[in-house]
Amino acid sequence: MLRHRLSTRLWHGVNALTLLVLLMSGLMIFNAHPRLYWGEYGANYDAPWFKVSSARIGAREFGFVQIANSRVETTGVLGLWEDQDGRLQRRAFPYWMTLPSRYSLALARIWHLAFAWVLALGLLGYLLWSLVNGHLRRDLHITRREWHPRSLWQDVKAHARLRFPKGEAARHYSVLQKLAYAGVLFILLPGMIATGLAMSPGTDAWAPLLTQAVGGRQTARSLHFLFAFGLVLFFGVHMAMVVLAGPLKHLRAIVTGRMQIEEDAS
Repeated sequence: MLRHRLSTRLWHGVNALTLLVLLMSGLMIFNAHPRLYWGEYGANYDAPWFKVSSARIGAREFGFVQIANSRVETTGVLGLWEDQDGRLQRRAFPYWMTLPSRYSLALARIWHLAFAWVLALGLLGYLLWSLVNGHLRRDLHITRREWHPRSLWQDVKAHARLRFPKGEAARHYSVLQKLAYAGVLFILLPGMIATGLAMSPGTDAWAPLLTQAVGGRQTARSLHFLFAFGLVLFFGVHMAMVVLAGPLKHLRAIVTGRMQIEEDAS
C-alpha cells in the first residue's frame, strides 16, 4: 500500500538534516548567553526564567539547570563538563551537542542562518504542494467524529496500550497522529521561523510589528527555544512509536513510500 507520497518522503529526509543542523548550531548560539527572559530586554544582571550555568559552593563546583527558582544539578552534561582534550569547560551545552563543536558564535550563526532558509523554503514548498495534491485535506483533516471526546480518548488508550491499528485503520493517520503532525506543520515550524525573524535586529527595520506582536525580542528568544524543545519532544515520541510499531516496516515505508499492512484478525 502507498503510505507516503514522494513529496512527503523527500521533505522528511531534508527536514531531518535541516533541523539537526539548526538545533546544534542553535545550542552553540545559546552558549553565548545561556539565559532566557520575557519581554524586550534581558542581560546578565536581570532575572532569567531559565538558565544553564555553573556555581561554586566552598571547594565544590557544579553545573546546573535552573527554571524560575528550581535548580537541578547537571555536572558533566550541562553547565560544567570536560571537552575532547579533558579540559573543564563552563558553558551550557557540551561540544558533542553543538555545531561547531568548538566555541564559535560567528560560525554557528552562519550555519543557523543558511539552514533557516532551507527550513523556511522547504516548509513553504511542502505545504503548497500538499495543498495541491490533496495531502492536507485527505490525510490531515480531522473530521467532526474524530474531534468527539470519546474518539480522542479511545485513541489515547490505544496508544498507551501500544495497540497499533491494523487492516483498514492502518491505511489512515489516527487522530493523535493528525494532531501531532498538524502541530508541527502549523504551530512549531512556523513558530520557529516567526520568532527567529522577530529576534533579528534587521527585522526591526522592515517588520517591527512582528517583534512587538510576540512581546519583545527576549520573549521571541524564549519562544524560539520552547518551539525547538517541542520539536525535540515530538522527535523523541515519534521515534519511540516507530520502534515499538516495527522500525524496519516504517523505515521501508519512508524510503519506498509503500508499507505492508497487517490485516485485522478480528
